[in-house]
Amino acid sequence: MLNSLRPVARTHHSLRRGIPAARALSSRASTILSALRIPAGGDVPGVYDGQWGGTGEPLVSLCPSTGETLARVTTATPQEVQTALEKSRQAYVSFRTMPAPRRGEIIRQIREALSTKIDALGALVSLEMGKIKTEGLGEVQEIVDICDYAVGLSRMMNGSVISSERPGHSILEVPNPLGVVAVLSAFNFPVAVYGWNLALSMAAGNATVWKPSPSTPLCAIAVTRIVAEVLEKNGINGAVAGLICGGKDVGEGIVKSPDVDMVSFTGSEAVGKIVGKAVQDRFGKSLLELGGNNAAIVMPDAPMHIALPSILFSAVGTAGQRCTTTRRLYLHRSIAPSFIERLQRAYETVKIGDPLVAGTLLGPLHTQTAVQNYQAAISAVRSAGGEILAGGTLHTPASAELQNGNYVLPTIAVPASSDPKQDIWSKETFAPVLNVAVFDELEEAIAMNNAVPQGLSSSLWTRDVRNVGKWIGPAGSDTGIVNVNAGTSGAEIGAAFGGNKSTGWGRESGGDAWKQYVRWSACTINFTDEAPLAQGVSFDLDK
Repeated sequence: MLNSLRPVARTHHSLRRGIPAARALSSRASTILSALRIPAGGDVPGVYDGQWGGTGEPLVSLCPSTGETLARVTTATPQEVQTALEKSRQAYVSFRTMPAPRRGEIIRQIREALSTKIDALGALVSLEMGKIKTEGLGEVQEIVDICDYAVGLSRMMNGSVISSERPGHSILEVPNPLGVVAVLSAFNFPVAVYGWNLALSMAAGNATVWKPSPSTPLCAIAVTRIVAEVLEKNGINGAVAGLICGGKDVGEGIVKSPDVDMVSFTGSEAVGKIVGKAVQDRFGKSLLELGGNNAAIVMPDAPMHIALPSILFSAVGTAGQRCTTTRRLYLHRSIAPSFIERLQRAYETVKIGDPLVAGTLLGPLHTQTAVQNYQAAISAVRSAGGEILAGGTLHTPASAELQNGNYVLPTIAVPASSDPKQDIWSKETFAPVLNVAVFDELEEAIAMNNAVPQGLSSSLWTRDVRNVGKWIGPAGSDTGIVNVNAGTSGAEIGAAFGGNKSTGWGRESGGDAWKQYVRWSACTINFTDEAPLAQGVSFDLDK
């Protein structure tokens, strides 16, 4: 059916690749960095454990929009990793006894400090990660919001009282601080994911150490500086919120360390499997947020006027680099041609360019590797006999300043087969590539939605309450986020965020996610002068 829908041609020029010639930092970059006191020249310290340092091999932060070098960031040596973790443990010992509402007050001050820098931080996210300006600001707003949440939570991290079968006894379930929580975050949300973890971890009374993505260290440094100033003002050990920049070796050192009680990892399924096994091997605790590969299903009775723009944002937003990006679109056969035609037209209107310029809807991919993965996905569709209905090529913006950026066209693809077991459907491509298939019955679409290894987010577009009941029920979607008439992207902080199956089963942010950041104890208290046993067991020496 979709074979009759042909792609609309767009102008394409080859990108100039390779390392650009050395040049002074652009004014757009230097203005943003200076607003956050990040020096434009020389090495920037990338380790914080109460003091700034780091003597390891520097990371190079590149701007994905222009290809220019933003800064060099020093990393931690193996000994500096160990020292930082030891200091985190020491900080935890003092911080854990602070009353939870007092910890909430510290979080409130962090919230205020971050909110005063929201424009500068949002611009830095756009500069270093590449997402458009409104998304950069929205990401920083997520930290502000989760801090608000954690302030209230600090007075409500309650245990429970359980009735005992023994007279004069009470059973309490008591939460206490866990210890040191390590947060290994990904490039696509270079500040928000850390914020989700820090706010809950701090409210729970833990020390938190952050190992950011090697490609977004400046975002981490800027946030850590703001948090550190609040801690210092309150006389709190700065290692309560430490930072260790580095590459794979630093990550391995943190994950394997017995000084780390819990590892929260956001990244690929392949690396997440390694992290999970390494933490389990030492009986540590892990929280995994891994691949997405999310699907949207459109029924004939869907509210089309909101379905189309929502799916467009979910597929194209952040250049397809969200964990919750819509990568699979299942359309009911009766509405597929008209919906695809409208979606093609919408794709043609997406403004591609500098993410810092108002009106831009699609910025660059984060790295050249991401561009290569995008090209490989397009080639896989074509080589298997599929069609490309929109996009499918690289893009060169008109501005000379952006010629070395990682720009691609958002793509609609129709694979030759809709078999969800094929790699085209079952493997996640972190790029704006939307694969489309048709279905006849909702049960068929649900089966395709559930057939992939990942289970993060999904959405159903319908006005029929019977469809809704089926979708959110036991025979419905098996993802951690199950939406109705809302896109797969754009989760709020109030509900727990996370996915099932190979997405990792982790939960962050709202809901009951805080319960992962504490250790639980069942405490039986005897208020009497007798010691009866449970289940009627008798152990009487006098008989």
